[in-house]
Amino acid sequence: MAFNDNQDGEMMSEINVTPLVDVMLVLLVVFIVTAPLLTPQSLKISLPKAEAVQSLDHPQQISLVVDAHGNLELERMHVSDQGLAELLRKRSADPQFQLQVAADQAVPYGRIAELMALAQHAGVAKLSFVTLSK
Repeated sequence: MAFNDNQDGEMMSEINVTPLVDVMLVLLVVFIVTAPLLTPQSLKISLPKAEAVQSLDHPQQISLVVDAHGNLELERMHVSDQGLAELLRKRSADPQFQLQVAADQAVPYGRIAELMALAQHAGVAKLSFVTLSK
């Protein structure tokens, strides 16, 4: 039974939320204090030191140049889409084969997407784009 100051003698039906708020604030402070301790950056670990190892396998890189008009040049030879597909099918048998695409920034994205699909159908597994640093 709850005591109240009503003259009617009715029971008080409201819930006292002050203890609930106090508990929630204590939990919030506990989480704020412990959260930085849980991040991996705060762990003090000593990583082993090793010398960099250079890769022994050198990928066979072929450069494909796409000019502003969408014309293709593979290893300084002008090729058509069909000719490019044939050359890529022959070369893609080598697991170290990598195609490097150097495209003019004025080339539409659709043309580059066509060349990427053509290379994928020819079996090219490694494709990279050549860019200049700013």
